[in-house]
Amino acid sequence: MASYSFKNPATYHLLSYGTLLGSTLFQSFIAGVVAFKVLPRPQFSTLQKHTFPVYFTLQTVTPLAMLLTYPSGASRLVPYLSSTPVLQSPTDRLNVWLIGTMLVTAVANLVYVGPKTTEIMKIRKHQETRDGKAAYDKGPHSEEMQKLNRKFSILHGISSITNLVGLGAMIWYGAVLGAGLSLQHVAL
Repeated sequence: MASYSFKNPATYHLLSYGTLLGSTLFQSFIAGVVAFKVLPRPQFSTLQKHTFPVYFTLQTVTPLAMLLTYPSGASRLVPYLSSTPVLQSPTDRLNVWLIGTMLVTAVANLVYVGPKTTEIMKIRKHQETRDGKAAYDKGPHSEEMQKLNRKFSILHGISSITNLVGLGAMIWYGAVLGAGLSLQHVAL
């Protein structure tokens, strides 16, 4: 009979991965969509402004936890963490890229794209006061509002694409984990 242990780093690796994938799917395709549909635009913006830093932090912390709890050891996944040379398998190298992609996309949204988008939202709010018209109202808009709307759209698009690239890496990593589980099952 198998022994189950909360002392095993692989347990936390899998829990971190599940948390990352589940929260990403939920925020991207359920919570964000529902909030956009049911909340008035100002309340939706306020909610997202407060939710995204927490979401991007979670997306950053969980891949770090995955690196630290990698089943065959973090030094195997990232050899420079060890003082002795470690040979990586092709799967380990792929996993470095996948987990690295998850981490880099999250950090990009956490430290640059998210804050920059929030900054543009604040500037747009001030411009709305000057123009007497919301940024999302039908045009025509002032030249300044048109520039701000364009900047916001670009940053929002970059954030969405960055999030989808990270999600793609998460799903691919799930396939790698699934293949490993299949091999374990066959070995039994």
